[in-house]
Amino acid sequence: MTVKTTKKKPKKKNSSREYTNVLVLFTTLFALLAGYLVYFQAFESRDVINNPYNARIEAMENQVIRGNILSSDGQILASTKVNKDGTEKREYPFGCTFSHVLGYSDYGKTGIESLGNFQLTRSNAYFIERFINELKEKKNIGDSLVTTLNVDIQTAAHDALSTKNGAVVVIEPSTGNVLALVSKPDYDPAEIAARWDEFSNSDDGVLLNRATQGLYPPGSVFKTVTLLEYLREHQYETGGFSFDCKGKVTTGDTSISCYKGKKHGELNLTKAFDKSCNGAFAEIGRNLDISAFESLADQLLFNKELPLDFPYSKSSFSLEESDPDVLKMMTAIGQGNTLVTPIHMAMLMSAIANDGVLMKPRFLERTESYTGTLVERYPEETYGSIMTQEEAELLQLFLRTVVEDGTASALKSSIYEASGKTGTAEYSSDKKKSHAWFTGYATDGERKLAVAVIVEGAGSGSEYAVPIAGKIFDAYFGK
Repeated sequence: MTVKTTKKKPKKKNSSREYTNVLVLFTTLFALLAGYLVYFQAFESRDVINNPYNARIEAMENQVIRGNILSSDGQILASTKVNKDGTEKREYPFGCTFSHVLGYSDYGKTGIESLGNFQLTRSNAYFIERFINELKEKKNIGDSLVTTLNVDIQTAAHDALSTKNGAVVVIEPSTGNVLALVSKPDYDPAEIAARWDEFSNSDDGVLLNRATQGLYPPGSVFKTVTLLEYLREHQYETGGFSFDCKGKVTTGDTSISCYKGKKHGELNLTKAFDKSCNGAFAEIGRNLDISAFESLADQLLFNKELPLDFPYSKSSFSLEESDPDVLKMMTAIGQGNTLVTPIHMAMLMSAIANDGVLMKPRFLERTESYTGTLVERYPEETYGSIMTQEEAELLQLFLRTVVEDGTASALKSSIYEASGKTGTAEYSSDKKKSHAWFTGYATDGERKLAVAVIVEGAGSGSEYAVPIAGKIFDAYFGK
């Protein structure tokens, strides 16, 4: 008997499956790597290049002549001069006028020089030009940054602050464009290298950007926040409030006086606000729901990160239900433990003027090659609503009365309609020493402009800060 045997063919199924798995694995890894590279180029490469600890920065700067910084209408704010011996010097045609907003590029980088370092140290010159320059071992010309800054508005703000220390911030509410940012004392950025020791050791903090990093008691400009909390707690009814101002109110052994002890007499809520009556708002503060007040402060970005690309200090608000009445009353008039930055106050007024919607402050419009070819445009960004439209519109009415019949009446104009709040903020045990504040906005029916002005140690906001705001509005709306 013969038995036939059949040889089984070797199975290739398992081998094929292994090859497939390996192929899928490598394809997936490649896709992930490619995806990360795209993400890095789009979102993180600028941060890495701008990082002061990145050793490649110097290498990149050695290959590119640092680009120009331009105003919104194309005027040169910063440029690089190449000397005959090949050395380079950063030049600032407007000297001190733009010092803190432009910053400097020696001894580290600040301001827009830091914010736009990635763009300024890259070159999008024509390929052939770059190729020839590399063959000749010549540097390429860096890209130019077009900013939102307006030379006329910046100059008006700088000149109006004059020799006083303080800060001015000017923002376009509908776009978030920062048209001007002034901080004094100031310096010429071109002199940083030569005068570094003098500047860095100065007693008056000349290198401090007071507009974004200076923390000040807000004084009566904070009454806008207190007013909003009162309105929320009273269902937005304004007719039920009355107060008989006798020049001061007393709690315990502490008296809170109106400015120069002025007796305002019988006041409704509107008059209490436009006359900036400390007594009325101290009484409001005594009776507020402190938990709700804290929530409102958080909503308005106190103790919070700001949507801001510049180094800044957080505004602070601290109040608890268990705190004594005197602290609640002082906080309501902007004198407790509250501290604010000028740019935060400008952002708050910008949001009110924009019906409650806050736009992210924007310093950069676009990047161009040195020949003017568009490289990248930076869009406007909405942060979100920090109050309802109805709340913003109600505050607009109150802020308008301050100009119509209150402490900012000097801002009455035939070509624009101004609104805002003055402040006189005590900052030491000597009650004769106070900072002058104005925060507000103006419109000609089509355009709006928000401002925050602080003049250190000057005195009354009506006397010293309001005229500065007026000069800025005049420059913008064209008196």
